[in-house]
Amino acid sequence: MVAPVLSLAEAMAMLALDAQTVIGLRLAQLSCSGPAAGVEAHRMVTEKVSAFAEAATLLATGGSVHDVVKGYREHVQANVRRLTA
Repeated sequence: MVAPVLSLAEAMAMLALDAQTVIGLRLAQLSCSGPAAGVEAHRMVTEKVSAFAEAATLLATGGSVHDVVKGYREHVQANVRRLTA
């Protein structure tokens, strides 16, 4: 019972670190203004809605919290790659 809880805690800690990276990169981009900032702001909002729907669907169909965190991490890591390219 302890191992799954520690695994979830580790995954959530890594998600938090990745999310902070994305927040910093997005704030830097938004502070520069311009068309790219508008596109990023729109993308950010649509990603939030999509992530909520994905998590709700996953949980409603029998997925676990571990699955939700794993899915979020994949999306956040993709954003890190995109924003640092």
